[in-house]
Parts: sequence; C-alpha cells; structure tokens
Amino acid sequence: MKNLLSTAFIFGILFTACSKKESPGFGAEQDIKVHYDTTAIDSFSNGAVSVDVARKIRMSSPQYLDSVKQVQKRLEEEKKLQEENKKKVEEEKKKADAVKKQTVSETPAATPKTE
Repeated sequence: MKNLLSTAFIFGILFTACSKKESPGFGAEQDIKVHYDTTAIDSFSNGAVSVDVARKIRMSSPQYLDSVKQVQKRLEEEKKLQEENKKKVEEEKKKADAVKKQTVSETPAATPKTE
C-alpha cells in the first residue's frame, strides 16, 4: 500500500510538473489596439461632400483640365487628318476622271476599220 501511495504521489508530481503553462513572454500574443486620429464621415454628417460638389472639385483639378486639353488636341488632329484624306480622295477622283476623259477622247479619234 505504501508503494501504491508513493507511486501515485510521484505520478502526480510528474503530471503537474510536465503540464503546459502559458507564461507571457516572447511567443505570447498580445492584443494590440490601433488608435486612429481620424473619424469616419458618412453622407449624413456635417463634413460630408455632395456628389455634385465632388464632381466640380474633380473637374477643376489640373489633371482633369490637362486631360481635357489633350483630348481636344487629338480631336483637332483627327479632323485635320480627315480633311486631308478627303482632299486626297477628291484629287485622286479628279485625276481618274481626267484620265477617263483623255482615253474617251482618244478612242473616237481612231477610226475603226470597216469591212
């Protein structure tokens, strides 16, 4: 009986000594709270900006104005190219008509042989 009690006592000490104990140390996770210095502004608060005002602000920005100018330049260049292409097509038509007139005027001058 003494052996049984002594072995139970030794096992009890081993189980308590070998059990996991969490100690705050290097590997312990800590709750980190982040403090923000800003507050959320929703559409109903005093600092909210309406959609129209935000659109006006974006439209007055230098980037937007520069992009509008670039688009206008591109449109002008495209118009010039189209006009030049139209002029070239008209000139080619005139040349083709002139060639046709010359060939038509030359063919009646030649007399066909009659049998």
